[in-house]
Amino acid sequence: MNIEKVLVIGAGQMGSGIAQVAAQAGLQVYLYDIHRAAVTKGRQRIEKSLSKFVSKGKLREDEKEAILARIQDSTSLEDAAHCQCVIEAAVEKMEIKKKIFQEVDQWAPQEAILASNTSSLPITALASYTERPDRVIGMHFMNPVPVMRLVEIIRGLATSDETYDAIANLTEKMGKVAVSCKDIPGFISNRVLQVMINEAIWCYYEGAATADGIDSIMKLGMNHPMGPLELADLIGLDTVLAILEVLQEGYGDPKYRPCPLLRQYVQAGYLGRKTGRGFYNYEA
Repeated sequence: MNIEKVLVIGAGQMGSGIAQVAAQAGLQVYLYDIHRAAVTKGRQRIEKSLSKFVSKGKLREDEKEAILARIQDSTSLEDAAHCQCVIEAAVEKMEIKKKIFQEVDQWAPQEAILASNTSSLPITALASYTERPDRVIGMHFMNPVPVMRLVEIIRGLATSDETYDAIANLTEKMGKVAVSCKDIPGFISNRVLQVMINEAIWCYYEGAATADGIDSIMKLGMNHPMGPLELADLIGLDTVLAILEVLQEGYGDPKYRPCPLLRQYVQAGYLGRKTGRGFYNYEA
């Protein structure tokens, strides 16, 4: 299957990043969000990202403009009718994703593939809300999308070989590396990562060390490029909490129990970089 046009649903940090790498790969992209202002902000984020590549000599100015020209703003899911693939990158809540998949299933051509950038929710469940479960798949990009090479590809119970091959090829076209994973809670990346992040939050909660101390130990001692608390702030503490709750429900294991401090921060609106405050203060 030759994928030339893609609809990306969600113009936030992940969605705009996916739209950028798709356009860089030569694809025509519709960047959708329910609010026009969100789409505008997403486009500004893409332009800023591309400008960094230009300043580093990795991209020419004319190439940057050509990439931006391949991205079309959208506030209507009806644009799925023009695409061979839809990549959903909405908030990590099943009810929201369910509604999106049900609606886009009505607009996208029958042969189109519906992919989700979910970081933990079951692909088989998402597929069940459509009339094309064989053409639904997980396409989990890493953050920040323009930089990170991995895409975790998750096959649902009914996902066909044809769908997997098409998405694996699309991933490669975007300059990424596809790694296959079964449809288990949290997949592989977050099943491993979120336990580490949660344990770091417990250490901070118990006063074992400062946030900077915990992060420094992991960066200097384990050679991690970012500490777990820094990374949690980058991901978004609401997303971290949502993933841990999926893991706890999916496995019934207390080792996935979210730290009370994480819940408290989310309740307070301290969600990390996107709100200016998390384990660190970014308002300055």
